Amino acid sequence: MINRFCKTPLWECSKTLADVALGRAPAETVVRNARLVNVNTREVIEGVDVAVSCGRIAYIGNAAHCIGDGTRVIEAAGRYLAPGFLDGHIHVESSMMGAAQYARAVVAHGTVGIYWDPHEVANVVGLAGVKAMVEDVRRTPLKAMVTTPSCVPAVPGFEDTGSAIGPDDIAESMTWDCVVGLGEMMNFPGVLSGDARPLDEIAATLKADGCVTGHYSVPETDRGLNAYISAGIRCCHESTRAEDALAKARLGQYAQLREGSAWRDLAQLAPAIADGAVDTRFFNLISDDTHPNTLVEYGHLDHILRRAVQEGIDALVALQMVTINTATCFHMEHELGSIAPGKCADMVLFSSLADFDISLVMIDGEVAAENGKATFEVEPFDYPAWMTDTMHVGEDIAADTFRIPAVAADGRAIESGAVRVRVMEALSGRVNNVERIVEMPVENGAIEADVERDVLKAFVFERHNATKTHGCGLVSGFGIKGAFAQTVAHDAHNLLVVGSNDEDMALAANTLIACGGGATAVRDGEVLGLVELPVAGLMSTRPLEDVAAQVAGLERAWEQMGCAMPSPFMTMALLSLACIPELRLTNRGLVDCRTFEFVPLVVDEIR
Repeated sequence: MINRFCKTPLWECSKTLADVALGRAPAETVVRNARLVNVNTREVIEGVDVAVSCGRIAYIGNAAHCIGDGTRVIEAAGRYLAPGFLDGHIHVESSMMGAAQYARAVVAHGTVGIYWDPHEVANVVGLAGVKAMVEDVRRTPLKAMVTTPSCVPAVPGFEDTGSAIGPDDIAESMTWDCVVGLGEMMNFPGVLSGDARPLDEIAATLKADGCVTGHYSVPETDRGLNAYISAGIRCCHESTRAEDALAKARLGQYAQLREGSAWRDLAQLAPAIADGAVDTRFFNLISDDTHPNTLVEYGHLDHILRRAVQEGIDALVALQMVTINTATCFHMEHELGSIAPGKCADMVLFSSLADFDISLVMIDGEVAAENGKATFEVEPFDYPAWMTDTMHVGEDIAADTFRIPAVAADGRAIESGAVRVRVMEALSGRVNNVERIVEMPVENGAIEADVERDVLKAFVFERHNATKTHGCGLVSGFGIKGAFAQTVAHDAHNLLVVGSNDEDMALAANTLIACGGGATAVRDGEVLGLVELPVAGLMSTRPLEDVAAQVAGLERAWEQMGCAMPSPFMTMALLSLACIPELRLTNRGLVDCRTFEFVPLVVDEIR
């Protein structure tokens, strides 16, 4: 992958770099008097200059001999100079912004490159949508390195998506100059059982020298994990216990420690390495999913670095985990991830190894952000019409649509009495949920929500191909009175509605159908908050600040409705993700994600 993500190929500028290093030619830029964070040796070296030409690093040391009349000199004044940050697993679409606007947001916080799995947009509009987003982000300095989505749909046969990607599509995408590997292989049961589809996708990636990224979300770390890694899967971000992360690293798989908007795993995972007892080269820090208001309020990888240090991880180790470790994971350490001669001049300046207060960001030797603001602007991207016309529900949704009939496992209608039902219990800040068995009354042949016990209705409507299918279930953990709907519903991104009463649920659903998708909160017939996401039902056309304000308003609406959960829409968005335990809901019905079987809502009738 040499020279694919630097401004100038090394073979075109190697003589120039040597001339600068030897003082035969002036550098284009010199960063002077820095505390160099050397991630190769995990040390800080005082009083270092770095000379840059052709977008690459030419010399490190006392660079007085590299400065000429036309050289731009940036005074570090004793600030730390570190490699630019690399996020090893990210879904841009979770920011609710287009790719260029996302770039403006994260570059300001020191992120110079992302390893991006665009499986959200791919589930809605396929690889053509991925190409459109790549075209958008190429208008910015951010190095957007794509891992082609591997599981579209996430769990075939259990949900309906707007598109499908197979091994032939994967093989073709490996010829794209932006693609560096395969997106998270969520179908770990298929890998372990020897299914042809996931194994063919992995093979197509390995044949192209790509990196296969993983998603092993179960606590089994013996035979299954060994088999999964032996299939060629190089990294995994689905550790929720310290022992999971250690087990993966011990087997030579990169353990990607996640700290996103809703999935905040660092507190549980940091003890794996905080005591310094193990080598940390197989550990990364990643964000996975980050909402716009998180980016505005806290930042991106700079925030995750702060959190890592707060959890006891050494600051230099944490910096390695967002630079050289990440680059090495993707076989790109010869170009990215450290400040060394010949490498891309992607660097950040900051004053504190605790605060990581980014004051300057350079990408390919050019200043891309300064004092928390991107130095580049982007015009609104002209998305094709098929990316903004994706709400095809095919059925009229009214209050009576949300009636949940009480049906026994044998198909018999239950008119009255009580039943035991399966309830999805959402867990704050966690990707997994829990199946609970709850006794519920039956009145007039239907099961109603029970606000007092925090048991709400949940519906998923297929919205891509007007199949007129929907699944229904029950959920707890949100504590709301009213209704919430969103088209950000992993991974098929159908229309997901949760609520305490049918009228508010109908209004919430129809509000999103009318605006082309997004997220909304409704109580007592009033829309309390709305984020319009007309691009594939996932992204806004507005800049970061506007989207962040809308999302913050939506969070306030959730609070008004009784929910104390942080980033509740991200937790809600996983209710339909049928590859993560325990119980999920798709447009086809309830799925037990431990056995990968459809299960009825009603367990049995109480007589």
